[in-house]
Amino acid sequence: MADTHIVPPLEFRRAAQATLRTCEQNPIAALRSARALVKACPDVPAAVRLLAFVLRKANRTREADEADEAAVQASSATPAMLAVHDALAAGQLEQAEVLVRQHLRVDPEDAYAAKLLADIAVRCGAVPEGETFYKRALLLAPGYHEARLALALLFSRSNREADAFAAVDHVLARAATHAKALSVKAGLLSHGRRLDEADRLFRKLVAAHPRDPVAWINYAYLLKTLNRTAESIAAYRKAIAFDKANGLAWFGLANLKTVRFDAADIAAMEDALTRPGATDEQRLHLHFALGKAYDDQRDYDAAFGQYRTGNALRRARTPYDAEIVSAEVSTVERVFTQPLIAARNGAGAPDPDPIFIVSLPRSGSTLIEQILASHPLVEGTEELYEIEAIARSLTRNVAPSAWLEEIAKLPPATLHALGRQYIENTRKHRTTDRPYFTDKMPSNWRFTGLIQLILPNAKIVDIRRHPLGCGFANFAQHFNWGIDFSYDLADIGRFYSDYVRHMAHFDAVTPGRIQRVFYETLVDRFEPEVRRLLDSLGLPFDPACLAFYENTRPVHTPSAEQVRQPIYRAGVERWQHYAAYLGPLRDALGPVLDLYPDVPTRW
Repeated sequence: MADTHIVPPLEFRRAAQATLRTCEQNPIAALRSARALVKACPDVPAAVRLLAFVLRKANRTREADEADEAAVQASSATPAMLAVHDALAAGQLEQAEVLVRQHLRVDPEDAYAAKLLADIAVRCGAVPEGETFYKRALLLAPGYHEARLALALLFSRSNREADAFAAVDHVLARAATHAKALSVKAGLLSHGRRLDEADRLFRKLVAAHPRDPVAWINYAYLLKTLNRTAESIAAYRKAIAFDKANGLAWFGLANLKTVRFDAADIAAMEDALTRPGATDEQRLHLHFALGKAYDDQRDYDAAFGQYRTGNALRRARTPYDAEIVSAEVSTVERVFTQPLIAARNGAGAPDPDPIFIVSLPRSGSTLIEQILASHPLVEGTEELYEIEAIARSLTRNVAPSAWLEEIAKLPPATLHALGRQYIENTRKHRTTDRPYFTDKMPSNWRFTGLIQLILPNAKIVDIRRHPLGCGFANFAQHFNWGIDFSYDLADIGRFYSDYVRHMAHFDAVTPGRIQRVFYETLVDRFEPEVRRLLDSLGLPFDPACLAFYENTRPVHTPSAEQVRQPIYRAGVERWQHYAAYLGPLRDALGPVLDLYPDVPTRW
């Protein structure tokens, strides 16, 4: 039982049980009793939960929802949950899980703890378990809107869009101007390429919450996607006007790439770093924004110092083991042999529609996508999760490479069905009748073998950038999630080397299957390289591909503003200003750097 502070535990339990007994026969008396308990011990989650239960039995749903939220707030401030928060902040997921489970054995009706357990499960890749615990939290506290919105996001990541919208609409039916619910729904609409509807909903959000910095930040991101850059900048500036220390807003401006900060901006960000109470999350975003600011001023020493500090803050919260990816690539080499691929030749779905663009982040994949999406036969979608979802569905084991042990067991009929599943699941991202479409998820390089087996006629384009240029660009870019290798130079070097080794394996066992573009060559010999790429994909040349920057399609990645300009060399050479700091990256790259653009013949 949670600490009952004023009322002794035994007396509290007796009073709660008496209230519950009274609830059926005399709800008004039960409500008086529950309110008295909350007044006696307002910080006790069990007391507030009791009030929510009694209110719901009396059909006073709105007040019950408010009591659910109050109970969650009370629970979040208990010593047990504060200890969980500390473990999570330190990246100690296993310890956090142990602490939550210990607490739930004592207080199994704590909805906040159930949601935390769901959050941990999702972060560990245990999606079904996460869904179970989110639903448990909502069973305990139906008015716990944060849990329902987390479940909506989980549904969305699992391609269950109807369930996602149902969850968020459930919240909005009870709280029509709920800020996060409006933002989440707008995000779902944006993800579904219903951008006009998303725009309208964001306008409703900022009208209802005109002084909410988060609302303006989220709207600014959509405006950037819609190529309404001036409005995006204004929205970020609105957020800063209401909260000058908001690291997310400053970083959002920096992430537009085209905004140059002035001396007043830099002073404001430096001041924000010194403010008491600034969280690590706010500070790391400020450091990355300041890195961009000092880079623009050509103060490369100061810029690298900011990038290094921001990465260190993120790295401390994001454990990463480079050996896991290295071992995964070794498994790929063992599993995807020439005999296996030959035996499954043609077994997958024959659809030629997809063009997969794979790479490391910050290598030019958005540029390739924009070039191809400017062709009248190709529709540009975005970074799609379907291939990874299919891989993960092959096993209940949550280990990242567990699916590899299942692939050789799949009969031809299953490979065909998986290919068709991909085609059907991606239809919602296609809004034209163009015969081909791009899937620009960079990390799909890890699923190259799966793609070849289930979609033998799909095209794969590997865009590769100089190891030091790519490596530094990753180090200088803060990603929202999922790019955990990018916060340490040595880890980046290991990851790049494993990627090259992986792709070299498929060059050996399926020669000519992967079309490769080198970013530097594309910049230096733009038209010939575009012609070569189109020819390799079986597409006729179209001059619109050379004027890719005139394409007004929405772009969802950090490179959005860059691909709306003609091609330029500045990005190719940027890393050279930081060469003195890149020793750990060089060492980890080894022969991959020495031989670039060729690759080692032995690993």
